[in-house]
Formats: sequence, C-alpha cells, structure tokens
Amino acid sequence: MPKPSTPLFMSTRMRYVGALLGALALLTGCAAPPAKAPVQKEAQFYPRAPDAPRIQHLATFANARDLETVKESGGLKDFLLGEEKVEDALVRPYGVTMSDSKIIVADSRGPGLAVFDLKTRKFSLVSGSGGGRMQRPINVAIDADGTRYVTDTARNQVLVYDKGDSFLAAYGGKDEIKPVDVAIAGERLYVVDIEHHEVQVLDKRSGKLQFKFGRSEVDKEKSLHQPTNLAIGRDGDIYIVETGNFRVARFTPEGKFVRHYGEAGQAPGQFARPKGIAMDRSGRMYVSDAAFQNVQIFDDQGRILMAFGQPGDNLPGLNLPAGVAIDYDNVALFRSLADPKFNIEHLILVVSQFGPNQVDVFGFGKMSGVNYPADEKLEAKPAP
Repeated sequence: MPKPSTPLFMSTRMRYVGALLGALALLTGCAAPPAKAPVQKEAQFYPRAPDAPRIQHLATFANARDLETVKESGGLKDFLLGEEKVEDALVRPYGVTMSDSKIIVADSRGPGLAVFDLKTRKFSLVSGSGGGRMQRPINVAIDADGTRYVTDTARNQVLVYDKGDSFLAAYGGKDEIKPVDVAIAGERLYVVDIEHHEVQVLDKRSGKLQFKFGRSEVDKEKSLHQPTNLAIGRDGDIYIVETGNFRVARFTPEGKFVRHYGEAGQAPGQFARPKGIAMDRSGRMYVSDAAFQNVQIFDDQGRILMAFGQPGDNLPGLNLPAGVAIDYDNVALFRSLADPKFNIEHLILVVSQFGPNQVDVFGFGKMSGVNYPADEKLEAKPAP
C-alpha cells in the first residue's frame, strides 16, 4: 500500500493535535469558550414524593474508577493524556463496613477485603499470605483499634488481622464452626455458625469458646435455622437473621431468647430471603431481602417504617442485596453529594452481589423546610 502523501498526513495530524489542545484548553481554563456544566442526575429519594424524604442515594462503588465519585475533578484529562489504568473491581461481594474513611468489602471471589480509600482515592485488595491467606471471605468486623475479624467459609475459620493487615491468628478447628458473620461486643466475638444453626461466643483475644446459643432441644420455636447475619443493638441485644425461618431472632448478650421479628410472606414487614442486618443508634433495624431487592426498616417493636432500594427511574436498583452497614463517622465525606437541603444523620451501606452498583451508599436524614409527621419516638429516646 503506498505511503500517504505528506500534506495529507500532516493535515490529519494537525487536526488531531488541534482537537487535543482544544480539549485541554477547556480543562485548564484557557481562552477557549467554557464548557457547558455537566448534566446533574436527578436526586433519588425514598420514600417517593409526595411523602417526606428520609433517604437519599449518594454514591455507588464497584471498581477503582468509582472513587472519582468523591473526587473534586474528573478523570477526562488523564484519559486524554493516555494515563488510563486497568480498573480493579469487585467480583462477588457480600459483607461491608466503614473505618477510617475506608469502605471495606468482603469479596468472596476476590478473594479478600476490597478497600476503597476515600481520602487517597485508591483501591486495594487485601488477600493475606501464607497461613493468613483468605479463601472465601464473607463478612468483616473491625474493632476500635483497627483489628479486623474476617469470617471465611472455605477455611471454616475466623481470621484475625491487625490494622496494617498483618495476619495474627485463625480461630476455629476442623468441623467446629462454619462462620458467616461476626460482631464485636467488648471482649467478645459473636460468630454466626450457619452449619450448626447457632451463635458461638469467642474471646476476641484468644479465640477460646465462651458459650453457644441458638439451639434449643426444649423449644424448637426458639431455635435458629440457617442463621446468616447478625448485629448488636444499642441495648446490647443480639439480632440474628434466620434466612431459613424468614425472620429475625433477638437474644440477650448471654444468649437468652427475647422475641422474633417478621415472618414468611410478600407484604411489607414480611420476608422472603432476608440476608444482611444493621442497627442504628435510634434502635431502628435494617434488613436486606434478596428476593424483594430492597432493605426494610423496622422500629424496635418490629413495626415496619419504610423500605428502600428497589429499582428506580435513574438507578438500576439493588440486585440480590446482602450485607448492610450503618456509619456515623464518615458522613462529612458524602455531604457534597447530597441535596443541599437534605441533612444527613448517618450513612447506610448496602452490598448487591450482582449488577453494576455492588456497594451503594445512602444518606439517612431530613429535608430542611419539610414538615415531617410526628417522627419515630425512638429518635428522642436516649440509648441505655
């Protein structure tokens, strides 16, 4: 094939360079006319109008590029200059928590802990090594000192790492436990054992078994069946999702049965495939349902307050939601993403096991200037 003539080659090259310089001029504020402001997506609130809004969708995290959501400037300049990088992404997430400006996700197919650092705008995957290598992490809990407790259903152990991700210990021996979730209370670890239909209470320093609860030979109605997730309430009680019984069971810290919430069904307040659970400081209970594709919120009496997360006009919605977490410490990182009149009280993080929005962050709060009905009295009730 003959070589292109010089004038044609130079003309094509100059057009390309001119287009690139024009694009960079728009970015750097040179003499070129300013670019039009980007079209803002309409805010997504729950419940829908005309009801007073209580929850706003703020952001989605599924891969490294999603950290641009909370970045002041976009990545267009990097793309034009040829610095685009291969994305790191979640594969099959389940559990989630927040700590020290980081969203930490247990990714069972990573496998490892996927970390979205909102301050450094970096994504990393912590898998461990040697005796501390993760195989199928499902959930993670982080102590005040940064110690991480990870439930691994392939190893059938609770793996312990320090704040710097160094492996410390593995709790659980062969056929002793199949841990799917863990929560920290003082010196105790409450670990859900899905295989033995119970909760094992371990000493968090040594991993030594303190006691078990959830199985009753006397009263089968009070026995757990396929427990999957748990949360600790402001009262110290343990709230456990029974996926096999389509309900939430409540026990005292010492393992005494208190009551059940919910039942099988398709009406509000009922469950079809409950998974994740979280409790806020006002005593509200948040339970994800992989069949309803939403999260239902209950008061401490078990009364349904609202639901959110179902497919909406501008969002793909939840897809097999699993882990749910509440966070009060990192609200400031998301305020700029909220409606200017919407006052966020706390964050709600929800994991979807499939779909493009694998970790959704919602803000719970109230809109300024809106008259709310006599609000849940729990909000004014001091925590014990």
